[in-house]
Amino acid sequence: MSGIKLVTPVPGPKSLAIAARRDAAGARGASRLTDLAVVGGHGPYVLDADGNRLLDFAGGIGVLAVGHTPEGVVSALQDQAERLIHLCAIVGTYEPYVRVLETLCELAPGDFPKKAVLMNSGAEALETAVNVARAYTGRQAVVVFEGAYHGRTNLTLGMTSKYALFKKGFGPFAPEVYRLPFPDLYRRPAGMSEDAFLDMAIAALDKAMVAQVDPGAIAAFVIEPVQGEAGFLPVPARFLRRLREIADRHGIVLVADEVQSGLARTGKLWAVEHSGVVPDLVTTAKSLAAGMPLSAVVGRAEMMDAPHPGGLGGTYSGNPLACVAALEALAMLGSEAFLARAVQVGERLRSGLELIAAEQSAVGEVRGLGPMLAMEFVRDRATKEPFPELVLDVTKQALKRGLIVIRAGLYSNCIRLLPPLNMTDAEVDEGLAVLKEAVAAAAALHAPAAEPVA
Repeated sequence: MSGIKLVTPVPGPKSLAIAARRDAAGARGASRLTDLAVVGGHGPYVLDADGNRLLDFAGGIGVLAVGHTPEGVVSALQDQAERLIHLCAIVGTYEPYVRVLETLCELAPGDFPKKAVLMNSGAEALETAVNVARAYTGRQAVVVFEGAYHGRTNLTLGMTSKYALFKKGFGPFAPEVYRLPFPDLYRRPAGMSEDAFLDMAIAALDKAMVAQVDPGAIAAFVIEPVQGEAGFLPVPARFLRRLREIADRHGIVLVADEVQSGLARTGKLWAVEHSGVVPDLVTTAKSLAAGMPLSAVVGRAEMMDAPHPGGLGGTYSGNPLACVAALEALAMLGSEAFLARAVQVGERLRSGLELIAAEQSAVGEVRGLGPMLAMEFVRDRATKEPFPELVLDVTKQALKRGLIVIRAGLYSNCIRLLPPLNMTDAEVDEGLAVLKEAVAAAAALHAPAAEPVA
């Protein structure tokens, strides 16, 4: 596959028919952004049911850092499927399971003994990390931050922000979750410097340790080094360092939620590496197994060993097929060449997005780390009023031109880019060209009507 190729309108009639069948048989709550029906994919491209070839900058919402159907992963899956599809790691052990544990312990940040556990989803990994922290500390409280997304289980919904989209009608949620403000540099008060804003944010964090919860009651700080659903907001390094200081002083477990930001997505293997802060535990999923369902918690051995035998695990956790896919993906993601290419992709993407921002006043900010980039759209750059309607139209205009992009942001007013990290320059440029057209077309739809001529 190479290059966008459109033979019907997108979505086409076959895609629409499949989407209608999904509506008839599927629960309304499991909604979708598009009516696209995909039958295949390779690298950064997908083929839809109508024969259109589209460029995929959504990447399974951050799952496909190595692209669709990478040859090594496909071969490993085919070979493993002929040998063993399932056993359950609770029943016995198979070598790929052990190799994934060993690899994660080697790759995770921190120069200390580590252990890991495998799960299925990001939410399971986060819930497991909290269980580990509670078992290790003997405490219950968990501190999270506004804008965070940690999952859809009851506990992780309690930890997740953005109430209306993810949580409405599903409570009550698990107790002992404390949510603190996130230091969003873009939305700091007008005229305030970044340093002054961070001083204020750190002072508020310190006050919360008195006003909201005592540090002696906290099992874990859980934070995304780059908030994903909130619109690719990097945590300022100084704020992370203060969390580390408080955690060290009071015996709190610092958990880095790297489900979306980890595994080369920011140009480093782990996003937290940009700050120089070493967490106690890291959660990972999404790109871990190149599209197969697998997640993990990895960190300090003494913490990981705190839960009682039998307290962790699940029927499908560390399935053999997912494990061999992960081994192939990790070999790619951890290589110096792959990481270097990811940095180059990020630089090229950022340059293109900044050109769009220079031409379109509705783009309030281009931000992110490395190739993990987003554009926030606002009605006015001074007031920073969110413009979610425009963003929805950008996704539609991009799709009809053969580019898949998705939304993000606390106000659903961001376009986030999660393409494969080993794209060619030509593929990056093709996507940027289409995105530029899509933003211009969407902006035209929202332009004020011209005054009638007298």
